[in-house]
Amino acid sequence: MLSMPITITDVFKARRTIAPYLQPTPHRHYHGLSRLLEAQVYIKHENHNPTGAFKVRGGVNLVAHLSPDERRRGVITASSGNHGQSVAFAARLFGVRATIMLPKNANPVKAEAIHGMGAEIVFHGRDFDEAKVFAESQAQQTGARFINSGDEPLLIAGVGTYTLEIIESLPEVETIIVPVGGGSGAAGCCVVAKTLNPHIRVIGVQAEKAPSAYLSWKARSRVEAKMETFAEGLQTRAPFDLPQSIMREWLDDFVLVGEEEMREAMRLLIEHTRHLPEAAGAAPLAAALKLKTTLAGKNIALVMSGGNITLNQLRELLKS
Repeated sequence: MLSMPITITDVFKARRTIAPYLQPTPHRHYHGLSRLLEAQVYIKHENHNPTGAFKVRGGVNLVAHLSPDERRRGVITASSGNHGQSVAFAARLFGVRATIMLPKNANPVKAEAIHGMGAEIVFHGRDFDEAKVFAESQAQQTGARFINSGDEPLLIAGVGTYTLEIIESLPEVETIIVPVGGGSGAAGCCVVAKTLNPHIRVIGVQAEKAPSAYLSWKARSRVEAKMETFAEGLQTRAPFDLPQSIMREWLDDFVLVGEEEMREAMRLLIEHTRHLPEAAGAAPLAAALKLKTTLAGKNIALVMSGGNITLNQLRELLKS
């Protein structure tokens, strides 16, 4: 087995770090979804976090560990939305100046939330990758600490804490399905699940119209790909090296889902859970429906990674 850059000890330390600021999120069983999938289905409600998404766990863990000099210089990052919220939330907690680079077509709900937390927003580029390149250049010019949304061990250890909560709530869990954009959530899940119980299957899911992480995992090398999905949480044109190294070692399977499959999963989650998922948060259910035959009879946990859907997105979803 390869030596991993993040261990279960790092995740337990992260939980201790974030505990004063974040409460565990609910992990609930749903009879309707269980009948639909002919399995015991549990939803991990990361949409209950203060920012409406799982990434805040990593943001708090990372910013808490900044050196005094890094705090003085401030932080810069790029995001499609949820990572930006996590950094803005954590920066406000610890009194750190934060600048968030968002693509020009960013989710307005997420952008407004970032602004409300006191971070500076700069809109740049057509997509996340263009915003990321600009953020890196600005960090070099200003001396701010650049926070990479994927290749940061403290981020991955932080988000891994939701898998600790899953296994504590459901020790008999057999399969965990996780959405993959950059891959921090899936990587953290792999570290925890495979250390505590190697028999737990961890499955990643990405959009067919933004398959970079999937293709890179399959090829075991860096693959850039189109990025045309409406699910902004899954929008990455290029893979992140650190999550990929962990997923190649421990991820059991990786599936792609279509745009309409995610929309149908969103509608099903609204109907059966009374929660509003964003598209990335519904992707695990879309994947489970694809894998229904192999999941039958099992205890499965689906990670609803976020719930930051806009009113316009909701209107369009319910009209279709």
